[in-house]
Amino acid sequence: MSIRAERVRSAAPAFLGILTLAAVVLLFVQDAEPQLFPGRSHEFLAAFSLAMISFAYLIFQLLRRSGLKEMAKTILLAAAFLFWAANQLWPTLPQAGLFNDIAIALFVLDLFLVIAGWPASTSESVFGPARRH
Repeated sequence: MSIRAERVRSAAPAFLGILTLAAVVLLFVQDAEPQLFPGRSHEFLAAFSLAMISFAYLIFQLLRRSGLKEMAKTILLAAAFLFWAANQLWPTLPQAGLFNDIAIALFVLDLFLVIAGWPASTSESVFGPARRH
């Protein structure tokens, strides 16, 4: 693949990240001036931000050609963000509380795996030095 094509391809996560940051700015503008926005736009902007950053991170990790364990952890984190987005977008659904609880469980599991040093990296965990496989 040419250098130019590689740059364009690797720009996708950055573009999605910038788009996400713009949505977050709009979220704060709406907090300051809610009358400037239509009803339910806050829920949409919040859900959009969470979903877009999860997709940006997934694409980023795919382009990095992360190992299988790292991709599993990436999918876990992306799923947590998507369940949180669902909770934001549909707060009145009977399943909204479940979506939120799943997001919490996945975030907790993700950070526990970081603390435990899985997948192995160059950093240490509370369980001892990380092992390289």
